Amino acid sequence: MKTIFSLLICGIAVSAVAQTSVQKKTEIQSQRQIQDDFVPVFKKINAEVQANSKAYDNLKFATENIGHRLTGSENGAKAEAYAYQLLKSYGYEVKYQPFEVESWSRLSNETKIGDSENELKKVNSVTLAHSPVKANVLGELIDLGNGLEADYTKDAGKVKGKIALVYLGILPGSPEKTPYLHRSEKAAIAINHGAVGIILINGVKDGVLLTGTASVTGKLIPIPAICIGLEDGMALKETLQHKKQYASLNMTNFSGPIKARNIIATLKGTTLPQEKIVVGGHLDSWDLATGAIDNGIGSFAIIDMARAFKKLNLKTARTLEFILFMGEEQGLLGSKAYVAEAQKQNGLDKVRFMLNYDMANNPKGFSTSRVEMKDLFTAWGSQINKLDTGFKNVFYSGAGLHSDHQPFLLEGIPTGGGAGEQLPNHSGPFYHSDGDVFSLVDDQELRNTVRFSAMLAYALANTPNIPVSRQSDEVLKKFL
Repeated sequence: MKTIFSLLICGIAVSAVAQTSVQKKTEIQSQRQIQDDFVPVFKKINAEVQANSKAYDNLKFATENIGHRLTGSENGAKAEAYAYQLLKSYGYEVKYQPFEVESWSRLSNETKIGDSENELKKVNSVTLAHSPVKANVLGELIDLGNGLEADYTKDAGKVKGKIALVYLGILPGSPEKTPYLHRSEKAAIAINHGAVGIILINGVKDGVLLTGTASVTGKLIPIPAICIGLEDGMALKETLQHKKQYASLNMTNFSGPIKARNIIATLKGTTLPQEKIVVGGHLDSWDLATGAIDNGIGSFAIIDMARAFKKLNLKTARTLEFILFMGEEQGLLGSKAYVAEAQKQNGLDKVRFMLNYDMANNPKGFSTSRVEMKDLFTAWGSQINKLDTGFKNVFYSGAGLHSDHQPFLLEGIPTGGGAGEQLPNHSGPFYHSDGDVFSLVDDQELRNTVRFSAMLAYALANTPNIPVSRQSDEVLKKFL
């Protein structure tokens, strides 16, 4: 009897394993079939964008007719309206998402440097964000090298009551493994050691000036912070080796509430309309140039993705939201406002995935915060590679910060975008600078961003099973 019972149990177990195996095989075959079904749409997207993309021309118009797109400024409002009208003209249901926050902008700045307190000459400079509303500081300059903690402790107390001169990146000839710190961290170290001001030397040739925040927290810092060009800075370092130098930092800035608007275009899902795929990037820029690279190429790629979906009359199971965020440069203000509103409406669980395009250009593959997406992303990527071998189907997974995906990521929402990207025309050195202009943009590489990213958005919005979901706080903490 025991033998018969054991055989019966074994038979049931074998049957169950076989059934599970068949079920899994069926699911894999079903998924493969679905991936194959995406191919005709990928081909349509590819042909449409290659033939009719408007991203390059729209960005050119914006840089020539609007200029910079600083959040809270008149130019920023014009950029919001331009993006709204473009999306409306493509047939979208578009809405503004207004928000009001504390922000910062520069008003006036004058930097003078010389041999004595009474013989100072004007030097080209730009104020770094979150410097004081008003500052008029005169002091002796002290060369602090890379501006690391070790540079200050080596000359303990030497900078107190004086102005720190610091290299923005890592000085040529620095020891191997010298840590790289953000400009805001270098400003914080100077403040902690009693400096009354900080001058950062940009590392880019030909006097290129860089802006960006000097504040770790996004709040005003207590000392003025400015950036000067490489040639001026290195000459100053040389002079300081044998002669004292003095500087006056005189500036006024604005800090207070501003109004801005995110722009949201919605493509309603057919069978899973309550689930959302957010495709976003920041429309705003700093005010030194026209923000063609940061983030014209990302935001106008998103607008053209949306155009292609409407032109081809593509349908998606899940709802797609194409979002242009404002206020990224001053602290992810627009994306934080979007997430806060979604929380208020109990809508964050509806966001299944967030794709972010910030300085995105010519992707060679896909990236994501969640490694579990590898099989899907590379399966779609292999189909894209068959259309264009320039798409290498590289894959990257990991959790990054400091762009508009961050508020989503910190709420446990999976994020992603392009991988293996490279900025056009060696434009990396012009990041946040007065050299970020339209001539740096590459038309074909911008088209590549549009077509490959549109294919990813389409696949995510239509795949039956996204194998990741929103992480709980506990899981998120371990993950980060």
